[in-house]
Amino acid sequence: MLASEVAKPWWKETIETIVWALALAWLIRTFVVQAFWIPSGSMLPTLQVGDRVLVAKFWNWFTDPSRGSIYVFKYPEDRSRDFIKRIIAVPGDTVNIQEGIVYINGSPVDEPYVVNKDHYTMRPNKFYQTVPFTVPEGQYFALGDNRPNSQDGRFWGYVPAKDIHGPAFFRYWPLNRIGLPR
Repeated sequence: MLASEVAKPWWKETIETIVWALALAWLIRTFVVQAFWIPSGSMLPTLQVGDRVLVAKFWNWFTDPSRGSIYVFKYPEDRSRDFIKRIIAVPGDTVNIQEGIVYINGSPVDEPYVVNKDHYTMRPNKFYQTVPFTVPEGQYFALGDNRPNSQDGRFWGYVPAKDIHGPAFFRYWPLNRIGLPR
């Protein structure tokens, strides 16, 4: 050991290690990856109640949310809650829903992930003055895969881009369903 090096007491090393670990965990959770728990059946059968997914929070730095991908975002009516839904339409898309069939830019969307279908028909409301409607710049339209049991964009409007955490890219729990949520 050099004369200029002085060993720190064990308690000081321990405190520094804990502080650095907490700082690193906070940085990773805030800017890189965060785990989320699925509390409801609104995304059945894609995501089950109790599934746990990882969300790539950095992803939006490189690319905009894409149609058909599953994203976690701040719930527009209560920003203290997070929701997970599928992005159905991106800015500039024209959306219509007739008898449970989603039309984007006039064409029906192939949605093999929607097993539980409904017969919902979009009507003008406080969020959509006209039907069909066009998704504004900086906004997204999101729906749950379990349409009859999903509180989604049909009822609370658009998701602002600034409120999107990122895509759910990996299901890590339960172990028998580990993999990519599609």
